[in-house]
Amino acid sequence: MAQQTAPVSLSARAASRVSELIKAQNNPALMFRVNVGGGGCSGFQYGFDFAEAAGPDDIKVERDGVTMLVDSMSLLYLIGAEVDYIEDLIGASFQIKNPNATSSCGCGSSFSI
Repeated sequence: MAQQTAPVSLSARAASRVSELIKAQNNPALMFRVNVGGGGCSGFQYGFDFAEAAGPDDIKVERDGVTMLVDSMSLLYLIGAEVDYIEDLIGASFQIKNPNATSSCGCGSSFSI
């Protein structure tokens, strides 16, 4: 049976950072939730949170012992995207490389389609 590719991915750097954050919370049951909501300067914005349980319409993506959750509505905007963690001179943040976005704001937290 062939392994199916996940519709959204988590980079090794992002998985490592999420693992660190979960360890700091001292709750190994936590999963990393990524969602898309209305708002931001470009129309949609990305959201990041932790959850102890998956919702009925969540997909689970696993990488290096970390589980990322994406609800079915957000997945419509994130197909083919990669969640990454970037550290540079201006700070550190989770960023989404989204091939569906036609434009995004300077901070990378909002986008339009």
